[in-house]
Amino acid sequence: HLRRVDADHVAVSTSEVTTVPHLQAVWRAFGVAGSHQGPAADALPEALVRDDAILTHPVFAEHRSETQLLRYLRTLSDRDYALDRGMIPLGSCTMKLNATAEMEPISWPGFADLHPFVPAEDAAGMIELVETLESWLAAVTGYAAVSVQPNAGSQGELAGLLAIRAWHRSNGDERRDVCLIPSSAHGTNAASAVMAGMRVVIVKATEIGEVDLDDLRAVCAEHADDLAAIMVTYPSTHGVYEDGITELCDVVHAAGGQVYVDGANLNALLGHAEPGTFGGDVSHLNLHKTFCIPHGGGGPGVGPVAVAEHLVPFLPSHPLHPVAAKRQGIGAISAAPYGSAGILPIPFAYVSMMGAQGLTDATSVAVLSANYVAARLKDAFPVLYTGRSGLVAHECILDVRGITKETGVTVDDVAKRLVDYGFHAPTMSFPVAGTLMVEPTESEDLAELDRFCDAMLAIRAEIDQVAAGEWPEGDNPLVQAPHAARELLDWQHAYPVATGVFPTGSTQDKYFPPVGRIDQAYGDRNLTCSCPPIEAFA
Repeated sequence: HLRRVDADHVAVSTSEVTTVPHLQAVWRAFGVAGSHQGPAADALPEALVRDDAILTHPVFAEHRSETQLLRYLRTLSDRDYALDRGMIPLGSCTMKLNATAEMEPISWPGFADLHPFVPAEDAAGMIELVETLESWLAAVTGYAAVSVQPNAGSQGELAGLLAIRAWHRSNGDERRDVCLIPSSAHGTNAASAVMAGMRVVIVKATEIGEVDLDDLRAVCAEHADDLAAIMVTYPSTHGVYEDGITELCDVVHAAGGQVYVDGANLNALLGHAEPGTFGGDVSHLNLHKTFCIPHGGGGPGVGPVAVAEHLVPFLPSHPLHPVAAKRQGIGAISAAPYGSAGILPIPFAYVSMMGAQGLTDATSVAVLSANYVAARLKDAFPVLYTGRSGLVAHECILDVRGITKETGVTVDDVAKRLVDYGFHAPTMSFPVAGTLMVEPTESEDLAELDRFCDAMLAIRAEIDQVAAGEWPEGDNPLVQAPHAARELLDWQHAYPVATGVFPTGSTQDKYFPPVGRIDQAYGDRNLTCSCPPIEAFA
């Protein structure tokens, strides 16, 4: 592709795969004979040009065949605990199935090799996919329009708040810069509000974990002249449906503010209720949660922002957007017009295959699964928050604080012990310190849910044995968990090997963690490199 620079010049972009014959083909197209390739000035200052050795770690040189490299990668995979091994009950960040049929298209050249700034006429298929997905997301959330440009939920939050601020300013309300944040909110909410130039004011939560509507009314009255918005997660971060969500929206709207509904927990809502219908003005959606883009390892993420009709003009824009009308506006949230467009075929395929009824059923099963877990475990581990009906939403918080006070067994001990039973730990100490947040999702069947509940009940029985003095306080299967395979060579514990290493019985599918218990706080404060010693780089 050539692009016009001015009346006398055109330019062409090159990359690592561009060769001299490619350039010669361009010259021939302009009737230029022979090669005119000459030396070009280096774009980097000489002082910044690297001339030392790279990739010096032994791992880059010791695998000299594809066979050996394959085995090395398989070794790393075997050390991990992933969804292909068993349940990851990780509350707050949905670890649900990313089906192969959804994942495969992102490797197709038509998606994988498309440059983010390719001319629109050469990306007709991708643009159709993006615009269709945006329309679907708008339909299921009850909003007027969606932009997939934000690369993560945090960016979606920022985009939504910037839209709210721009709308207030367009109405001459420059002074409206207060953002209300419930005390139970995600930490990113307050950070996004500050980044959007807003002042954060906290709204209290009730004893059952809901937003305190009386405190909300008082705060709204206090900030009637400068209230910009409230950010509320629904269902709440505590994993419950709040009965007062519509009233909350009405109170804020009456005070001149906008309602930002955090879509982090949409997996408990999709198909049953629409944020844009029950009072929301803007939401972000986590495609890397509810819509099956793989989550973990820091990405990749997509956090689309969805807005009501009056906020549509204030969605993210981009100077190189393929749609000319979207080149002017509040500015870009990420570097490319469609953000992480290369992974959008995943949620597109997910929604396509699920259909409206499938999406609704998935939500139903996710909520049912969470309530099943809560019901089975509530007598062993109290469920911290439930709705007024005694039910939870898509996740439940198991309270370990009382157990810790009575027995000394901590939430860390329970989480580490789950590894011996063949499970990844749930979320620890969020949103409440000393608790476990369990989110089973709709991806797990009844047998796996029962396996998890059986493990948790067995751990509770072990806690009782510790409390009864049957094992030493400092040497029992809980405080020493997880147990690595090398401990079998020199067993030094006060309890039998079978109890520590094979709590569910001996099985050939037993998962052995690559390391045992570590001192987490020490490790956080004393970083240790697994690379060659620093002297090797002298």
